Amino acid sequence: MRAMVTGGAGFIGSALVDRLLAEGHDVDVVDDLSSGSLTNLTEARAIGGRALTIHQLDVRLPETTELILRRRPAVIFHLAARVDARLSIADPVLDADVNVLGSLRVLEGARAAGTDRVVYAASGGSLYGEPDEAELPIGESHPHRPLSPYGVGKKAVIDYLVAYRDLYALEFSALALANVYGPRQDPYAEAGVVAIFARALATGSPVTVFGDGHQTRDYVYVDDVVDAFARAATKGGGLVCNIGTGKETSVNELLATMSAIAGVVPEVRHVPAHPGEVRRSALDARRAAIHLGWRPWTSIEEGCAVVLEEARRRGAAPEGSKLHSSER
Repeated sequence: MRAMVTGGAGFIGSALVDRLLAEGHDVDVVDDLSSGSLTNLTEARAIGGRALTIHQLDVRLPETTELILRRRPAVIFHLAARVDARLSIADPVLDADVNVLGSLRVLEGARAAGTDRVVYAASGGSLYGEPDEAELPIGESHPHRPLSPYGVGKKAVIDYLVAYRDLYALEFSALALANVYGPRQDPYAEAGVVAIFARALATGSPVTVFGDGHQTRDYVYVDDVVDAFARAATKGGGLVCNIGTGKETSVNELLATMSAIAGVVPEVRHVPAHPGEVRRSALDARRAAIHLGWRPWTSIEEGCAVVLEEARRRGAAPEGSKLHSSER
């Protein structure tokens, strides 16, 4: 199978590329390297050979559609996006330009190329808005009520996927991801609290907590998420499937867990919470279990231990030599 991964030099995308190559597929990576990095593709480039082709290209450009038509992938895994809800509030036009119009370029290419399926990285953390406590964990039938332009854009792309399926018979699977964490996540970006905490704990820096730290998220490990993407290449057609653990973990609980693993008592600094962020979040992934045969298997302790070990290795690097990565 020929697969294309947009955002394939990012955090999740590069892990997916590794998986696809290991399974013997030919892979085209599309990434403008604005937040992704070729460093994330080091392993893929070592083992991929002619099966891996990297295209430095912005998904917003017409050339994206032309590339897809020329390469004719059977499946497109569309992960390229601006991923921070806070930044979308600061610049909603740019967010829509990349996340909505860029997605349309991909869909037009898929339609022209006769691609079998687009697997889309949606956002379960922002799609459903602020749920009532009794509704947690949230299922896919919950109304889509995003609180940020980022979530609105993700919702719009799902609507386009449905329309392209009805109008042009372009199949899709949309994965509403919880808060994905793991190796290669950028510890310098605004998003990715696990990587940010890990860097602080590994370097002895103060830890910044936004708000009171009682806000909760559903943290799901990147390898588990990649497994969901691989399954969605042939399963879950026409569906939005939540990909999460169904468990709430507060920021304070996360920090306590990571501090215990690291054997560090950090200095904690509290700053005001960001606007447009949900207070509590957890995703019911039973639909993914039924239709994808998927379940998470990595505990928060196991996953955080891996991230902390990577952070310790990075700690020896100069302060300015940050490793870029892009997320769901």
